[in-house]
Amino acid sequence: MITLILASIIFIYIVAITLLIYGFDKVNYFDHFSLTPILKDAVTKFTIIVPFRNEAQNLPILLESFSKLNYPLHLFEIILVDDESSDLFEIEKTKYKIQIIKNSRVSNSPKKDAITTAMQYVTSEWVITTDADCLVPKNWLSSLDSFIQTENVAMIAAAVTYQCNNSFLHHFQQLDLASLQGATIGSFGIKKAFMCNGANFAYTKSIFEELEGFSGNNKIASGDDVFLLQKAVKRFPEQVRYLKSQEAIVITKPLFEWKSLFYQRVRWASKTSSYHSVFGKMLGLIVFLGNLSITLSLALLVLNYTTWIFLIFIVLSKFIIDTILIFKSNHFLTKTKIQYLILSSLIYPFFSVAVALYSLSGKYEWKGRKF
Repeated sequence: MITLILASIIFIYIVAITLLIYGFDKVNYFDHFSLTPILKDAVTKFTIIVPFRNEAQNLPILLESFSKLNYPLHLFEIILVDDESSDLFEIEKTKYKIQIIKNSRVSNSPKKDAITTAMQYVTSEWVITTDADCLVPKNWLSSLDSFIQTENVAMIAAAVTYQCNNSFLHHFQQLDLASLQGATIGSFGIKKAFMCNGANFAYTKSIFEELEGFSGNNKIASGDDVFLLQKAVKRFPEQVRYLKSQEAIVITKPLFEWKSLFYQRVRWASKTSSYHSVFGKMLGLIVFLGNLSITLSLALLVLNYTTWIFLIFIVLSKFIIDTILIFKSNHFLTKTKIQYLILSSLIYPFFSVAVALYSLSGKYEWKGRKF
């Protein structure tokens, strides 16, 4: 009986991931270069908001990537929001407009407070959020501008990938992120968008104000991106789109310790139960049960309640469907060869289940703070 239940869970899991694979292919690639002769000039003014805390080593690298943007200097500005940093960071002379402001804490979410604080200084119609440990590509703003000019949009989600060395930990994170990005793009493709990444997220100031910003979920420390997206999808579904362009992929740094990775994933998982998206909640539950079924099958094998054949069957079934989505997503994100796929796939169910169960406590550490 228990094996029948586990097999049924894997079947439902396969159906769900197949749906995301279908959705991934439904989102068309966007090439702004093909539109250049038609659009000619950039017209969109952007304000880039970067919340940060103790990022004195990373910020100069990010600011250097801003200086290389292939975009008119008068059409973008930077607002850095300092969230009680203990290290010292000073802005050097730049060609573009930039300012540092102090975060005004009013909720349990430092990042949401930082973005809300920055909004008081925003004079442009479009806002982009990214993180201090990121690098932006030179055609980032050009791609966004072209997309805005050709599509009726008020909110745009775009991709984030890691800059990895050759360590197993880094490639484990890259495969995990590839699956998340694949699910994100797939959900947009089937018109069930529920997830995005705040390191590459753009929206109009007017839609932020119309949605009343982060009101309703500012007690949750994480989720400045997904909760705002889900509110927008509910009220303005046709104006929320995904920019599937390799010219707009932001690069971020992977973590260097398993403990930090665990707490980061706990932080991400802790907001799932508060999703406004029913599809997002259901998919989160299906993914958890899919990973749990692998761990339970192994336990049943040890206790002689099932066979090696059954364990191999469900592990292979899940591995094959996961690999298809990961391959598509990784090809879009990095164009590099997948590494440590089998080892990561064997470890991931146990890691994922541990993260999900620990997240139920609602407690984790991040940026030197306890939540």
